[in-house]
Amino acid sequence: MGVGGKSLENNFKTKNGYTENIINSKINELIKNKLVNEDRITLTELGRSSLRVVLAGGVFDIIHPGHIHTLNAAKALGDILIVVVATDNTAVTMKKIQPLHSQKQRQELVNSLVMVDLCLVGQEDNIFKTVNLVKPQIIALGYDQVHQEKFIVEGCKKIGIDAKVARLQSPIPGSSTSKIKKEYGESIHGI
Repeated sequence: MGVGGKSLENNFKTKNGYTENIINSKINELIKNKLVNEDRITLTELGRSSLRVVLAGGVFDIIHPGHIHTLNAAKALGDILIVVVATDNTAVTMKKIQPLHSQKQRQELVNSLVMVDLCLVGQEDNIFKTVNLVKPQIIALGYDQVHQEKFIVEGCKKIGIDAKVARLQSPIPGSSTSKIKKEYGESIHGI
């Protein structure tokens, strides 16, 4: 028996702060409204179409306040935030420097952030492979990402996905991993 006569199991909170009782209640409501299948808890087509999935991506080598703001803003656009971490090879191509952390470490770090529902490692050389896997309604781009909105919208249409692109702004535009690395290197190594 737990605090106040309630069992601890029923008071367990998930990563997003929901108790087991709240989750079970929501699942029962979803079954009742035919948004999930009763025999196996999987989303029906209607259930999936009622969720707004947001896809965001980046290298995320050193998490900083700019990342946190951007991911919170991306999450606010929908119900589920899926973040794609660039592979090590893609990170080197994009940033012209080897990341400090491996793609697996970066994935684990981003996945631990409370606003992130799922973090995946991206596909090599083709962002649309991951877009096709996730099938988001919204693709959120950071203020400093080089992708052009038109390129992404057209690429999504070619694979049959009708996604909107949101270019997110940052109140901390000077906050970047490369700036942190440069300042850290100068202060520690005098370079």
